[in-house]
Amino acid sequence: MNIEEFRNYCISKKGVTESFPFGEETLVFKVMGKMFALTGLETHPATANLKCDPERAIELRETYDGLILPGYHMSKVHWNTVQLERNLPPELVLELIDHSYELVVKSLTKKLQAELKKS
Repeated sequence: MNIEEFRNYCISKKGVTESFPFGEETLVFKVMGKMFALTGLETHPATANLKCDPERAIELRETYDGLILPGYHMSKVHWNTVQLERNLPPELVLELIDHSYELVVKSLTKKLQAELKKS
């Protein structure tokens, strides 16, 4: 999966915005103001940081050794760095984006969750 495909999938999700809060090299995706994905635009090969359930994060790192790593510059418990342009199945990357998005949506206040449903 290339960076453009990653971006297009993230931005297509409900309630998502993109911004550059950490500088022009780091593209951040938020749902209702909460970050669920980020990617470095100058990183080669392309990588993305995605939120992940802690137990699943460990399993993924073991199964995809070298392709899914503890989150770079993030909480190593709750974030993974995923190699986008290497040998990960594109379906898995899409599933991990969905998982990250859903984890963040679940953590939103009931008010924000209701707003998201309406949008």
